Amino acid sequence: MGRSSAAGTWQNWARTARATPRRVQHPRDLGELVAAVRQGSRDGLGVRAVGGGHSFTPVAVTEGVQIRLDAFDAFERVAPRPDGTTHVTVGAGIRLGALNALLAEHGLAMRNLGDIDKQSIAGAISTGTHGTGARLGGLATQVVGARLVTATGDVVETSPTRNPELFELARLGLGSVGVLAAVTLEVVPAYRLEAREEPWPLEDVLERLDGPDGLVEGNDHFEFYWFPHTRRALTKRNNRVPDDDVRPLNPVRGWVDDELLSNALFSVANGIATLAPSTTASINEFAARALSSRRYTAPSAEVFVSPRRVRFREMEYAIPREDLVPVLREIDAWIEGSGERVPFPVEVRFAAADDLWLSTAHGRETAYVAVHQYLRLPFARYFAAVERIVAQVGGRPHWGKMHWLEADKLGELYPRFADAQRVRAEADPEGVFSNPYLDRLLGRHRPPTSRAA
Repeated sequence: MGRSSAAGTWQNWARTARATPRRVQHPRDLGELVAAVRQGSRDGLGVRAVGGGHSFTPVAVTEGVQIRLDAFDAFERVAPRPDGTTHVTVGAGIRLGALNALLAEHGLAMRNLGDIDKQSIAGAISTGTHGTGARLGGLATQVVGARLVTATGDVVETSPTRNPELFELARLGLGSVGVLAAVTLEVVPAYRLEAREEPWPLEDVLERLDGPDGLVEGNDHFEFYWFPHTRRALTKRNNRVPDDDVRPLNPVRGWVDDELLSNALFSVANGIATLAPSTTASINEFAARALSSRRYTAPSAEVFVSPRRVRFREMEYAIPREDLVPVLREIDAWIEGSGERVPFPVEVRFAAADDLWLSTAHGRETAYVAVHQYLRLPFARYFAAVERIVAQVGGRPHWGKMHWLEADKLGELYPRFADAQRVRAEADPEGVFSNPYLDRLLGRHRPPTSRAA
């Protein structure tokens, strides 16, 4: 079963989930992973895999067997395709940062990424991690195959044509049907991005979002950060440029913006806002004005990924893109009317519609609204208010971030939710991979029923 380690207390990055498993397994290869799952099942223990611990939820929590996939970090296979893309198979435990570096060595890159690279690829796809881009989907839309260890210890290869229903939950299913051992990704030739980061008046951003030449459609990747208690936003426009367009960011300027302002001073500012809440609006106004414009080119992963050293709690909802502006105005009105103080900016991103069963962008062009609160500040009242606001437009919560919805409500939001429940029940009838949080999201385990029934 591989190396076992002492079953101390595990906690996630945001300090919002803890677990004291009975056993912690560190399988070194596929055989040891199969043995760990089978032994956990025989012993009647729940089995959950954990990656980088960057989910804000208790999805990885177990009192049974915790499986750590750090050894599953191999770069298995590179297969060029006639359409110019390449299929790359990697171990499920590889961290995104290491994956990006290995892809770059082969002249390849992910089509889109989020802004954190500490997660494992398995954890990132299983929780619906995404980046931004009106014509692009989340990370799971780039998955074309997955190797899965099921509740019976069988090793199953899945893809759109092999075990296609199981594939749906293997690539985005919160680990509900098995432990991922390997993932096959469709990647593209390496490319450079021009990054343009500029502070804008919030109203200008909202007025220029839409249309063929608007901020969303007119850029490969667009996002913005709005600073509550102000009328200012930081815009980020990232677009592909030729490989010979090399305009690097001055390293001193990069350190000042990304480390000094965005991390060190931001941490101090949040500490001050915690001790003296009345200063929050002034701090946000100062922060919004301190971030000046910058423009540079770099390999795609270097542009997408930003250092995040200030710990926070986060809730993110996917809403129909056309509802974004009224939703933001209502959030703004609630913040100002409630007396709540919010030193963290609100992040807004965009994604294309897709057809993944449990994708937050299933069937609709999507805007993502992410609200954050500093680790030492209360978050529940603020997050609950935002959840009520987005509920009016059918908001779907990010699977890896905080929210309070349960299976009955989630079933109303996802057209293929019942299919996901059925496949989960068929794949894991005894609930080997369940935990209380997963049952809350997908429904309590019950024996699978036949399709005829």
